[in-house]
Amino acid sequence: MTAPRQGRRPRAGPLPQTGGVRIAIRVRPGASRTEVAGAYGDALVVRVGARAVDGAATEAALAAVADAFGVRRRQVTLVSGATSRDKVVDVTGDEAVLTARLVALRDGA
Repeated sequence: MTAPRQGRRPRAGPLPQTGGVRIAIRVRPGASRTEVAGAYGDALVVRVGARAVDGAATEAALAAVADAFGVRRRQVTLVSGATSRDKVVDVTGDEAVLTARLVALRDGA
């Protein structure tokens, strides 16, 4: 992975100071069911049933990410993209376990 440009946050990678990973996600609101699977470029696709109104889709996406990674909701933090479909989130926990789960989710497992 190349170094991020000056002043920009990396879209994916480990979090050495807290343990965990930084993940780029692509939220698809209004889906028939909530699920985390597949890739959109370098981002993980998160489909949520909630509509993109008053942050409902963002909150549903963060909860779905927490559930998919097997962590508590408070361990998933929105870094950027509060009003965008493209978001960056931090997931704290065991980096090796989270990275393995990320690879499995991107492959659609």
